[in-house]
Amino acid sequence: MSTDELLVERDGPVQRVVFNRPDRHNAMTWAMYEGLYEACERADADPEIKVLVLRGAGDRAFVAGTDIGQFAEFRSGADGVAYEERIERIVDRLERVRVPTVAVVRGHCVGGGLAIAAACDLRIATHGSKFGVPIARTLGNCLSMNTYSLLVHHLGPARVLDLLLRARMYSGDEAHAAGFVAEVCDDDRLDETAEEVVSRLLGHAPLSMWAAKEAVRRLRRAALPDGDDIVAAVFGSDDFHGAVQAFLGKERPTWTGR
Repeated sequence: MSTDELLVERDGPVQRVVFNRPDRHNAMTWAMYEGLYEACERADADPEIKVLVLRGAGDRAFVAGTDIGQFAEFRSGADGVAYEERIERIVDRLERVRVPTVAVVRGHCVGGGLAIAAACDLRIATHGSKFGVPIARTLGNCLSMNTYSLLVHHLGPARVLDLLLRARMYSGDEAHAAGFVAEVCDDDRLDETAEEVVSRLLGHAPLSMWAAKEAVRRLRRAALPDGDDIVAAVFGSDDFHGAVQAFLGKERPTWTGR
């Protein structure tokens, strides 16, 4: 299952997934997204796996979103809807994993990376980690209704609007104060802190933990509305297509509202 860009290994009762594109801040390719889906399938298929741990390679990022180059192929709002449906399939599968899932964050956890971390049950981060979705100043795109729901579920509407409208980035300390991060620590204690959390989970009743996470998931999704019209309007806009080209050309986008 492991590839050069996504490493998956069994470590006793723990399955570990590493996003392995450190030179690109672990930005996600389609193959990496599909590999994450398969890792979730594998975790549920193996009764010996008790915890699933996700982290990024290197010191700069957990996951810095989707690789922007893949957006260059988009031609219409329908492409955006298809993309968000594809991402929702992966995020939903991660959220439905039966065993506890832990995101171990160092560096940037941005865009699609934030959605992946939000779909996990617990997040461990360093003080200097950065969490956000700065698309209002970068690509001019939007999120799926499911991702908006995940963020509001964890942070509340006021914080989510603050993050998105001002394109803010929360530090690890701010994310911890907001309740998004379960444990925050110094860089040199990240591995130790993560293993302490994993060890504690391994000693708890599997069915009790599954019931808790599944109940919370169902409560979140119970009133999830459709948002394809929002996604189509934004991904089909001149602003989005222009911003993608500007990003790839390392230029500033010009916003027109169209």
